Amino acid sequence: MKNLRNTDAERFNPCLKEQEKSYQCLNNNNFDHEKCEAYFDNYNTCKKFWGKVSKDRRAKGITPYLPDLEDRNKVKEEYIKKMKGE
Repeated sequence: MKNLRNTDAERFNPCLKEQEKSYQCLNNNNFDHEKCEAYFDNYNTCKKFWGKVSKDRRAKGITPYLPDLEDRNKVKEEYIKKMKGE
């Protein structure tokens, strides 16, 4: 069962899991940033993606700017299809 506190944090940070994995990697590797570059890249890609989604929704007048937790997978799938030109 998900921790309620994590759910609240995830509501405002759609990249919470990626962020936590980056921190965990640093902890596990004695804070050697080079060993965790893949985690940082994944986190940054996530932040860019959801930043674009928020910006697009804001421009279209769609609220909330960041989709609800329940809708994020659907929104993500739609954006991926649009980016692939499907």
